[in-house]
Amino acid sequence: MTFLTGWGRTAPTPATLATPRTPSELAALVSGAPARGLIARGLGRAYGDAAQNAGGLVVDVSRMEQRWSLDPATGVVTASAGMSLHDLMGALIPLGWFVPVTPGTRYVTVGGAVAADVHGKNHHVDSSLGAHLRSLTLVMADGAIRTLLPGDELFWATVGGMGLTGLITEASFTCVPIETSRVRVDVERTRDLDHTLELMTATDAGYRYTVAWIDLLARGSRMGRSVLTRGDHARRDEVPAGDPLAFAPASRLSAPPWAPNGLLNRLTVRAFNEAWYAKSRERRMIQDLAPFFHPLDFVAGWNRVYGSRGFVQYQFVVPFGQEATLRRIVSRLSARGVVSFLTVLKRFGAGTPGMLSFPLPGWTLALDIPAGQAGLSGLLRVFDEWVAEAGGRLYLAKDSRMRAELLPAMYPRLSEWRKIRESADPGEVFRSDLARRLSL
Repeated sequence: MTFLTGWGRTAPTPATLATPRTPSELAALVSGAPARGLIARGLGRAYGDAAQNAGGLVVDVSRMEQRWSLDPATGVVTASAGMSLHDLMGALIPLGWFVPVTPGTRYVTVGGAVAADVHGKNHHVDSSLGAHLRSLTLVMADGAIRTLLPGDELFWATVGGMGLTGLITEASFTCVPIETSRVRVDVERTRDLDHTLELMTATDAGYRYTVAWIDLLARGSRMGRSVLTRGDHARRDEVPAGDPLAFAPASRLSAPPWAPNGLLNRLTVRAFNEAWYAKSRERRMIQDLAPFFHPLDFVAGWNRVYGSRGFVQYQFVVPFGQEATLRRIVSRLSARGVVSFLTVLKRFGAGTPGMLSFPLPGWTLALDIPAGQAGLSGLLRVFDEWVAEAGGRLYLAKDSRMRAELLPAMYPRLSEWRKIRESADPGEVFRSDLARRLSL
C-alpha cells in the first residue's frame, strides 16, 4: 500500500499503486479491478481527493506510452492521456500552435485536464477544454475500449466527470495558431473590489486572457484591491529578433523538502502582498508564455511551503448578477484576516454541456488557504451555503471538504450524470475518495 494525497497534502489514504505502460495493460487492470475499485491518477495536481482511492487501486497513467500527432491543416492534436501539457506544449509551440486552454500549471496530464474540464484565463472568450474536444478514447468498466464523440451522452458525462465513467487513454482537440511564444501583457492596479469588478467587466472582452490577483488582507477602503493582468498572444513584429517560437522554460527552483507549519502567516503574506501591489504599477510588456501562464511552475514542489498540515484550495463560481455574494465572501475573509497566499479572480463565459463541468457564466474566486487556521472549517461551510443559495458551485477538482447534501443544488444535472454513469459502470468499478465523500 502507498499513502497518497492531493496537491494540498491533506487527508492521505492508502491504496495499491499500479503503473501500466500500454492501453492493453490498462484495460487488463480494469477487468481485474479489486472490490474497492480503481481510479486514474496523473501528476497528482488535483488539490483534493479526486485521485485517491482508500483501500483500492490507483492507476498512475503518467508513465504510459506518450504519443501525439498534429493535423497542421486543422490544428487538431491527438495526444495520449498520460502526456503532460508541459510536454505537449514543448512539441506544439515550436510548430506555431498553443493548447486551447491551460490551467495554472503545465504539469497536468491530458486525461486529467479532460476529467476536470479545466479552464484558464481565457474562459470568458474560449470556454473550457471541453469546448475544443473532438473525440475521447475510454476504457470502459468491462475492459472494452470505446471512442466517444461530442454527440454521445457518455462523452459529456466524462468531460468534467472526475474519472468516474472510465479511464481516458487518448483525446483529440483543436489548438490555437500562434506567431510567437510570447504574450503582450497589460498590468493595472485597482483601488478596491468594486473597482476590480468594474474594470474587468468593461475591458475583458478586449483581451483573450485576463486574471486579477486580490490582496485578501487589505481592509477598509482598500478591501479587494487587485492587480489586473490581461494579455494576448504577441505578433511576430512585436518580439525581439531571434526564434519567435522558442519555448524553453527556465530551470525551476525546488522548494525545501520540509517547511515549518505557519511559515505562511498574516505577517509574511501581508508583507508579500504589499510588495507585490507596490511593484505592479501600470505598464505594458512582452512576456514569455511560461511566467504569464504558469508562474508557480518555476518552483518544484511549491506545495511543501505550506508545511506538513498542507493547504485547502477553495474555488467557487457565482453567476453574474450575484456580485453581492462575492463581495460578502471577500468582506468576511478580509475582516477575519484569513491567510491566502494566492487569491485570484476571473470571469467565466459560456460553459460546456459537461454535466459535472464546473464553469458557468459568472465570477470565480480561487484561494490557497494554509490548513489549520482557527475557525476555517466553519467559515468555509458558511460560504458553501452562500454559494449554493446564489446558484453557484464549488470546483470538484479542487474540493477536499464539501458536504454531499449540497451537491445536487450546485450541480443540477447530477441525477442525469448518475444515470449515465450507472449504465456505463453498473458495478462501480471506477471509484475514488471524492466519489465516496460526495456520494457520487
